[in-house]
Amino acid sequence: MATNGAPSSPSFEALSSRTARSLIDSVDAFLFDCDGVIWTGYKLIDGVPEVLQTLRSLGKKLLFVTNNASKSRKQYVKKFHTLGLDVCEAYVVGAEGILEEMNLAGYACLGGPEGGKNMELDKNLLSECDKSIGAVVVGLDKHINHHKLQYATLCIRENPDCLFIATDAAGHLLANLEQCSDYQCAGCTISSLCASTEKEPIVVGKPSSFIMDILVERFQINPAKTCMVGDRLNTDILFGQNAGCKTLLVLSGVTTLSALQDPSNEIHPNYYTSNVFNIVELLRT
Repeated sequence: MATNGAPSSPSFEALSSRTARSLIDSVDAFLFDCDGVIWTGYKLIDGVPEVLQTLRSLGKKLLFVTNNASKSRKQYVKKFHTLGLDVCEAYVVGAEGILEEMNLAGYACLGGPEGGKNMELDKNLLSECDKSIGAVVVGLDKHINHHKLQYATLCIRENPDCLFIATDAAGHLLANLEQCSDYQCAGCTISSLCASTEKEPIVVGKPSSFIMDILVERFQINPAKTCMVGDRLNTDILFGQNAGCKTLLVLSGVTTLSALQDPSNEIHPNYYTSNVFNIVELLRT
């Protein structure tokens, strides 16, 4: 409690030998974000293989959850294997990733990375949309253009009950593009559609707890005995908090220590550390 105008102490603490052991003993599963936690671009972060091996040897269930929809689960598994990591399918929110996942679920899809076309704006141009489209799903698209935005807007505004679904929250754009394998501009696209449709999307990616409902059903994990490990406060850590998980912020990606400690920041993880390898290092001390 703050007294006499003194600032209150932060509600998070640096991971220590004691708290690392306590954290591991208190959970049965770990959820890991990928970009900035497991790898940066196509480079594996030092110590990750040993961390995964150690946690598995302790009987912990490991799951990988990413908002980056540029790849499907199978494509992410291939990337893990290329980097020397042994994993089964990662859970991906989502580009090509969205199309492949939706096709696997039995949905017919239009659009995608190659689904747009160039258009010349003309005051007499009349555009129409397919009235059978029941949902517009928006994720990372490095080939976004005016035609795609216009067609998506028409579907959402003109088709009754058409769902507007997003893999990320509007406005989420990584400031440091070196921390990820792709320009994560999904938030910019989503924000554009929010403005043009005057509607808010159903967010299925982090920080929405939508993902946790699926993980609980598919992998039988208990959120209260799960730790979310991520590098972004407004997606990874907020997701963990929304889902009722313990949270560990790593400073190997987007979030800096100064940003975490900034008085304006209201998203506080349970613990923070410089990178995931610190978990193993602290267990040794």
